[in-house]
Amino acid sequence: MSEHGGGAYSRRTSCRLCGGESLDPVLSLGPAPLANSFLTSVAEFSREPSYPLDLVLCTACGLAQIPDVIKPEVLFRHYLYLSGTSTTMAAHNAGYAQEVVELLHLAPNDLVVEIASNDGSLLSHFRQYGVRTLGIEPARNIATLARHRGIQTVAEFFEPSLATQIRATEGPARAILGNNVLAHVDDPTTFLRGAVDLLAVDGMVIVEVPLLRPLVEETRYDTIYHEHLSYFSVTALMALCEQVGLRVCRLEHQAVHGGSIRLFAGHVEQYPAHVIEAVQEAAAEQEAGMTSLERLSAFADDVASHRSALREMLSSLRDQGASVAAYGAPAKGNTLLNYCDIGPALVSYTVDRSPLKVGTYTPGMHLQVREVTALEQEPPDYVLILAWNFAEEIMAQLSEYHHQGGKFILPLPTPTIL
Repeated sequence: MSEHGGGAYSRRTSCRLCGGESLDPVLSLGPAPLANSFLTSVAEFSREPSYPLDLVLCTACGLAQIPDVIKPEVLFRHYLYLSGTSTTMAAHNAGYAQEVVELLHLAPNDLVVEIASNDGSLLSHFRQYGVRTLGIEPARNIATLARHRGIQTVAEFFEPSLATQIRATEGPARAILGNNVLAHVDDPTTFLRGAVDLLAVDGMVIVEVPLLRPLVEETRYDTIYHEHLSYFSVTALMALCEQVGLRVCRLEHQAVHGGSIRLFAGHVEQYPAHVIEAVQEAAAEQEAGMTSLERLSAFADDVASHRSALREMLSSLRDQGASVAAYGAPAKGNTLLNYCDIGPALVSYTVDRSPLKVGTYTPGMHLQVREVTALEQEPPDYVLILAWNFAEEIMAQLSEYHHQGGKFILPLPTPTIL
C-alpha cells in the first residue's frame, strides 16, 4: 500500500478480502472530494482536496472495491450524517429491533452492541424491551448526541482490543449489530474477528450492507464514494464469514439505501452450514455476472450514458428558463453532482433536514445547503431528489409544492420527471 497526501490517503495494491493482487479497473469517478466533507465558507473552496475514486474488481474472489483509502480519522472523527432524521429509517429501525429481540429471545440482562451506532437511533428502539445496550461510535460529535439521548456510547473505532475490553467489563454480547459499517473498513476480516471475540456462544453478528447487484443493475453508482471501500455480494460476505469462524444462518433483503442485505451469522459450532437462501443467492449472483469483469464493464458504460442523459435534461431545463433546486445533501448526492459536473449553474441550491448540514456547501460542486423551508419561500420549477432512497417520504413532505405545479426529478436509474 502506497501513501500520498501527507499520509491521509493511500492506495491498495491487493484485495482487502483475499489478499490477491489481480485488481482489474472497472470505473473511474474521480478525482473527487470526500463526500461528507461539507464546507462552511466560500474561502474554503480553493483549498478543497480531492482524491482518486476508482472501482476495481478482484478477479480472484470477486469483491468489488475501491483501492483508494482515506484514513478513518479523517473521514469519521467529525461526522455530519445523522441516522435519526428520516421517518423511513425510524420505522426501519423499530422493526429491526423487534426482530432481533424476538429472534434471539433477548432478556433484560442480555447485551446488544452496535458498531458505528451514530446518534443511537437504532439502539433507542431496544429500550422498550429492557435489554442492555452499548453503542460504539468514533465520531465524537455524534457520540455526544447519542449520550444526550441516554445511549451509553464509546467514542472509539472498533477493533479486537476494544472488543476484549468491552467483554471484560460488560460481558459477551448476544447481538452485535453493524449497519452500513462493514463496507467502511479497510480490513473487514480483522473487524469481524473482533466481533467474534465479543460474541456470546449463542449470539449473532447482524450486519446490513448495500448489495452489489442492485447497484449494478439499477446503475446506482452514486453510492460509490471514499467511505464505501467494499461493494459486497452475498458471495463475498459468505467468504468473509468463513474466514473468521462465522456461518450465515439467516438472510433478508431490505429496501433501504436502494437495496441492502441483512445478514445474520453465528459461530460455526452452532451452525454447521450456511443457510440455503445464502447459497442460492450466491449462485444467482454469479449467474448474473456480479463477479465478472465483463458484466461490471457494461455497468461502467451505463454510468457514462447516465451522466450524459442527466446533464442533457438539466441543461435543457436551464435553456428553457426553468429553475431547479435539489432535495437532500447525502454523500451519494455528492458523487452524482461531482461526476456529472452539476453545480449552481444547473441546480441553484439544495435543502436538507439535518441541522448539521444546513448553512454549509456541498463538496466539490459547492451548492449551498438550505433549510427545507427554502422550497416554500423560493419554489423552483423542479426539485432534483438527490436522496432518492427516501423519494416517497420526500414527495409526501412536498405534496403542497407538487399540487401547486412543482415537479420532481428522480435521477436514477434513468433521469425521470414526475
